[in-house]
Amino acid sequence: MAQEIERKFLVKGGFKEAAFDALRITQGYLSTAPGRSVRVRLKGDKGFLTIKGPSRDGGLSRFEWEKEIGADEARELLALCEPGLIDKTRWLVKAGIHTFEVDEFHGDNEGLIMAEVELSAPDEPYEKPDWLGQEVTGDRRYYNSYLSKNPYKIWK
Repeated sequence: MAQEIERKFLVKGGFKEAAFDALRITQGYLSTAPGRSVRVRLKGDKGFLTIKGPSRDGGLSRFEWEKEIGADEARELLALCEPGLIDKTRWLVKAGIHTFEVDEFHGDNEGLIMAEVELSAPDEPYEKPDWLGQEVTGDRRYYNSYLSKNPYKIWK
C-alpha cells in the first residue's frame, strides 16, 4: 500500500530567495467524504487524480494513490468537482537532503503559506530552515480539502 509520510508547517516568509522552482496548481475535490478524498489537480501542463485515505499517527501518515492523467481530462474533471477550487503556487526549496514544497495560496485562501516535507519514516530527521514556522501536522484546518470548503479568508 502506498503511504505518504509528511510534516506540515506554517511559513514565516523569506523562502522565495531559496526556491529553485515554482509552478501554479489548481485543484478540486470530487469527494471529501470522511476518511477519504478524491482530488483532481492541474499542475502546469499535467493532470493528476489522487485518492487519499484517513490520517494516521496524528496526521503524520496516510494512504495515497496518484495517477497522472492528461491536462484536458483534468480540466474536464475540475468542472465536476465540489465547490471551492484551490489555487496556489508551489515553490520548491531544498533544505539539507530534503525538498520542502511551499504552497502560497491565492483567491479565497490568500495570505496562507504552508510548507510540507515528505519523509521516508515518521522519525526521519530533517533540516528546519529559518523561514519554517509553527508545525500544523494533523491539524485538519490546514488540509486542502478543508480549505476548499472553509477558506482561510473566513477564519476568525
